[in-house]
Amino acid sequence: MSISGLCQICESRSAQERCANCGALVCEQHYEPGPGLCADCVAQGQPDRQSDDVDINRF
Repeated sequence: MSISGLCQICESRSAQERCANCGALVCEQHYEPGPGLCADCVAQGQPDRQSDDVDINRF
């Protein structure tokens, strides 16, 4: 199966991966290959994340 379209996080790069948790199509920059998750799902698993670590480019 081929993945095509834009990254659903940054909406500017070509999507090359699919999140194993939520199914979002994401670019390499917003994909964590170890767990196979998008940056949003990885962030949800880190409740102690600092508010100044938010990626403002994804909005």
